Amino acid sequence: MGIFWDLLQEDELKKQQQQADGLEERVELLETELAQTKTLLRKTLEVLEKHVQVDIDGDGHLG
Repeated sequence: MGIFWDLLQEDELKKQQQQADGLEERVELLETELAQTKTLLRKTLEVLEKHVQVDIDGDGHLG
């Protein structure tokens, strides 16, 4: 019975490691997407400020 218990535990550990690896990959992907979104938002804000001639983000200059 001990060998079966060891196999079950080993299988469970592998499953947990795969889930952790998947989670790490997902977090990396989300961080990349967030950085891209921030960049796009910044560029959009710069163009909008130049177009409406208003300092929308309050940084002291347009664009």
